[in-house]
Amino acid sequence: MIPVCPTTALPPGEATRVEADEPIAVFNVDGEFYAIDDTCTHQDASLADGWLDGCAVECPLHASCFDLRTGKVSGPPAKTPVRTHRVVVQDGMVYVQPGTTADGVA
Repeated sequence: MIPVCPTTALPPGEATRVEADEPIAVFNVDGEFYAIDDTCTHQDASLADGWLDGCAVECPLHASCFDLRTGKVSGPPAKTPVRTHRVVVQDGMVYVQPGTTADGVA
């Protein structure tokens, strides 16, 4: 698992980028933490820099939208989903488990 930050360092409505083999974006949606691939599948833009609306993030480059829970595209121009990653909160720290989907499947 990759340590991301203390829960207090990522307030609701905010996101952070985690450097990994492939960068990961971690979001706090009303106290629930979600992690997806950070790079938009339409063009190389950081989704951590995008706009959060509930459980959706809008890419800052061309406004593609992705569901943080599933990684599925919810708004064009992107057509390919992003991968989700499992998030673990333990002892006030947020961790990401790359390669394991949000639902715990490797």
